[in-house]
Amino acid sequence: MSEKKVIKKWESLKGLKSTKEIAIPADPLDRVLGQEEAIELAKIAAKQRRHLLLVGPPGTGKSMIAQAISLHLPKPTNEIRVVHNPENPERPILEVVEESYIHEENISKAGAAGELLSPDKVPANVAERLGYLCKNCRKYSGYTERTCPHCGHSKMEIGGNTNPFGDLIGSMLETAMPQVSVGKEKVTTSRTRKDGTEEMVVFERAGDKIRMLDQKTMEWRRELDKTSNQKALVKLDRNPFILATGASETELLGDVRHDPYGGHNGLGTPAYERVVAGAIHEAHEGVLFVDEISHLGNLQRFILTAMQDRKFPIAGRNPQSAGASVKVDNVPCDFILVAACNIQDLENILSPLRSRIIGGGYEVLIDTAMPDNSGNRARYAQFVAQEIQMDGRIPHATIAAVEMIIDEGKARAKADNQPAGLTLRLRELGGLIRAAGDIAVMEGAEFIDTDHIKRAIKRSRPVEEQIKNKYGSYMKGLSKDVSESQKEKSPYYLHNEHIGDQMFN
Repeated sequence: MSEKKVIKKWESLKGLKSTKEIAIPADPLDRVLGQEEAIELAKIAAKQRRHLLLVGPPGTGKSMIAQAISLHLPKPTNEIRVVHNPENPERPILEVVEESYIHEENISKAGAAGELLSPDKVPANVAERLGYLCKNCRKYSGYTERTCPHCGHSKMEIGGNTNPFGDLIGSMLETAMPQVSVGKEKVTTSRTRKDGTEEMVVFERAGDKIRMLDQKTMEWRRELDKTSNQKALVKLDRNPFILATGASETELLGDVRHDPYGGHNGLGTPAYERVVAGAIHEAHEGVLFVDEISHLGNLQRFILTAMQDRKFPIAGRNPQSAGASVKVDNVPCDFILVAACNIQDLENILSPLRSRIIGGGYEVLIDTAMPDNSGNRARYAQFVAQEIQMDGRIPHATIAAVEMIIDEGKARAKADNQPAGLTLRLRELGGLIRAAGDIAVMEGAEFIDTDHIKRAIKRSRPVEEQIKNKYGSYMKGLSKDVSESQKEKSPYYLHNEHIGDQMFN
């Protein structure tokens, strides 16, 4: 197979058979079409940690830009934990742990795992006491097998074949205690180091192996035991892109889960284990993306507070819950806010929030079309290849099919009052590519061709257009779908029929 080609201008596609031969940029921001100003500001936002408000219609690449910003950020360096507070359990202690400490902790965890050995690699008396070695025939088997599979003697016998009733007693014990395994769970002994000193060694069962814990390993285990009363609220290894579109108050700001026992010792779950991080905390050191941010309503003010203070408390939000009295103060939430909205929703964004974005970032109007030139036509070919690769279930398209998609993009830009451009409402155009690909798959075609595109254009028409073509107008179609009794009860349809015809004709 020939090497894939980077397409910079339309003329470069000469000689190519399909989009399969087109290289896709490694940088996600280079996969965004036509939004040069937004891409430039996105790169600044990632480098300088600036906020961004993207204003424009759906399907023009806003969420793709937000995700690309997160991929340009360095990896998170902090883990946020909550720790049991013995003096006041309902006020868990907050800890921000650095990456270097977590690295040391992981080394301790690896060391605390001990050394796994085959039963025949440990002292024989240890293997006997743990239930791996038969005392009669001196052969090895699993500790769950109470009868030795090699000699048939019960491994629960005290020794050899000295008791004439040993087989009978062993079988009675197996019947009476079928769930009991042979030997001890753990054996403690000692050994001599190379320097001649003695050290304590613990051997414990580990399935078909035996785990050996020396003195250093047990020290590591004691250190790890100190972390048993804490919980990682926001882990170090996390996704730096958090989608908070349409989030509820609990999802956005965090909460404390209810416990019917109120965290009572021995019955309930401790308060620190019930603390749940919100999206603003999970986005710490990353990107918080909120599409249609105006729909969050009054929750916008909490985002504003979090942006200002770079920390926000987590508390129980249901007054009837046992978590209502639990609170963790000053939980870090230093995120880059990338918000998006339509032009008509701008007035519903809180003024102080917009002021904070402008004061620490940028607002940008997303383009709905780009100039129809050789370079942008090449970007359209790249877009088709990207959509096909992203879908993963449709074949690549011929270059002739790409030309037809470009013509459709030009027609859609003209309908959007951009007569000399190519549309950037690419989500809808991506739907057209998938529809054509589905037709190609059903026909067993190797590539998406021009015929598939033609049929997909017809199939992917909005339902309003389908209604208009079938009934003559949208409102006529609506009136056909309403029964006579509904019309009599609701004069809305008759009163608005002519107005609707004017709107959709």
